Amino acid sequence: MRAANISTPYRAMVTSPSIAASEAGAQVLRDGGTAIEAVVTTASVLAVTYPHFCGIGGDAVWMVADRTGKVSSFLGIGQAALDARYDAGVPIPLRGPASTLTTACTVDSWQHALDHSARHWGGTRKLADLIEPAIGLAENGFPVSKSQCFWLNFRKDDYRNWPGFAEIFAPNGQPYKEEEIFVQSHLAKSLKLIAKNGARDFYEGDLAARIAKGLEEAGSPIRARDLELTRTRTADAVSLDYGDVTLFAPPAPTQGLATLMTMGILRELGIKDWDESNPDHFHLVIEAIKRAFLERDRIGDPDGTNLDFSDMLGAEMLRKNAADIAIDQAMEWPYPFRHGDTVFLAATDAQGNCASVLQSTYFDWGSGVVAGDTGIVWQNRGAAFSTIDGHPNQLKPGKRPFYTLNPGLALRNGKPCLLYGTQGADGQPQTLAMLLTRLTDFGLSPADALSRPRFLLGKTFSDSRDSLKLEADAGPTVFAELENRGHILREIEAQSALAGQAGIIRIAPDGSVDGAHDPRSDGAAIGIV
Repeated sequence: MRAANISTPYRAMVTSPSIAASEAGAQVLRDGGTAIEAVVTTASVLAVTYPHFCGIGGDAVWMVADRTGKVSSFLGIGQAALDARYDAGVPIPLRGPASTLTTACTVDSWQHALDHSARHWGGTRKLADLIEPAIGLAENGFPVSKSQCFWLNFRKDDYRNWPGFAEIFAPNGQPYKEEEIFVQSHLAKSLKLIAKNGARDFYEGDLAARIAKGLEEAGSPIRARDLELTRTRTADAVSLDYGDVTLFAPPAPTQGLATLMTMGILRELGIKDWDESNPDHFHLVIEAIKRAFLERDRIGDPDGTNLDFSDMLGAEMLRKNAADIAIDQAMEWPYPFRHGDTVFLAATDAQGNCASVLQSTYFDWGSGVVAGDTGIVWQNRGAAFSTIDGHPNQLKPGKRPFYTLNPGLALRNGKPCLLYGTQGADGQPQTLAMLLTRLTDFGLSPADALSRPRFLLGKTFSDSRDSLKLEADAGPTVFAELENRGHILREIEAQSALAGQAGIIRIAPDGSVDGAHDPRSDGAAIGIV
C-alpha cells in the first residue's frame, strides 16, 4: 500500500519507505503518542530494516512544528574527528576507514526530539519503549526487502573489502535473498544497551567504548572524545513564501537553502502560467535547479566562520536568476553530481503536531565499515568535505560537513499543511521542486504528485554522463521539446529508483490528513482514524 485511503477522514498519519516501520509508528499514534514519538519508533525500525540507506551509525535532520505553527529544526549532524587529516587537493576516499571521518548523531537526535516532545507537546513515552519494535526485528529477524537485495547485489564487487561487512550481510559468501529472514544479533545488543542506559550510552558509555575501539581498529580517526562531543543542535529554520504557503527547510550546513532558492526562482517565473508536466513545467524547474546549484557551493558549516548565505533567498538574487532563464534554451550543465541515499519519514498526530525527518548514512551502506562487534555500519559523510584550501566546506577538525539532507514542511495561514521529503542527495531539491509545484500550483493529491514522472540532472551511479535523466512516462512530446531546447536527455524507466523515494503528508484546514509514500519504494503512508 503506497497511499492512505484519502476518502477516510484520518486524524493522524505516518509515512516511510518501509511498511514495517510505518506500521510501528502508526501503533504509537493509535496509542495516543505524539508525532515525534511515532517518528522515533519509525526511525529506529528503519535503522534495522533499511540498513542500506540509514542506521544508528549515521545522522538525522529534523523539521518539527506544533499545531500553532511554531517551527524548529534539529540538526543531528556529527562533526569531523579531532584527529581528522587529509592531503590538500586529494579527494577523500568514498568508502572504507578513510571515509569514516565524522561521528554519528542519529541516536542523540532521537532523544533530543523526545525531550522537545515532553517539554512542549505533552509527550510521555521513553526511548527504551519506543525502540522495542526495532530491537525485536534485529534480534528475531525480518524478511529482507527488495530494496536491500538490490543494493547488496549492486555492491557485491565492493563489500568484501569493507571491514566487518560481509560477515553480517553476506555470511558464507552469499548475500541475503529477498524475503529471506535476516537477523542482526550484534545490532540488537547495541540497541538494548541504548534502551537500558539511554541515548548517551552511544556517546559516553559502554557502547561508546566498543564503538570507539572498533572504529580505531578498522583505521578510522574517530575516538571516544569525538563521540562525547557529539550533540544535536536546535536551529532556526529558513523559509520562503510561495503562493499561499510558507515553505520551511533546515539551515546551513544543509542544502535547504538550495531547495528554497529553486522555489523562489520559480515563484518569480510565475510557473502557474503553464500546465502541469508539460515541456515548460519540466524545463523551468530544471533551469531553476541549475541556478540554485551554482550558488549552493557556498554553503558550509556556519559555526566559527564568516560565511554568509542570506542573499540566496533575497529578492534581488531570485529576480536575477529568474531573468537569466530562457524559455526556449537550456543552460549547459557539466557539473558533478553529489551521490547519497537516505530515508524520509514523517508523522502528524491527532493534536496537529508534525515531524518531518531524513535519516542517512550518506551513500548506500555508508562507509561499509562495521564498528567492531556492535553491528553498526558507520557513515561516510566525511567524504562530503572538500580538501581544497579556503573552500567553505573544507575539512577541519570538529567541523560539520555540507549536508544534502533537507526535509521540509509548509504552513498555510500559520498552521502546518504539508510534510515532505525525499531520498537522493542532489536529487532532493529536484524531486521536491516537482512535488511542491504539483501540490501547490496544480492542486494534485499527494498520491498523484508522487506517481507523476520526474527527472534527475547529472551523473549517477549507473550513468556517468552529464545528461538529464527523464522517466519514460513523461511522454514523447516532452522528450522532443526538451531536446529542441538543448537538454541532453537519457530516458529511464517509469517509476525509476533513480528518481528518489519521497513521501508526503497533507493536512487540511479542518485537521484531517491524507498522504502517500512513493510508488518507487517499499513503503506506505498509514492513516489513523
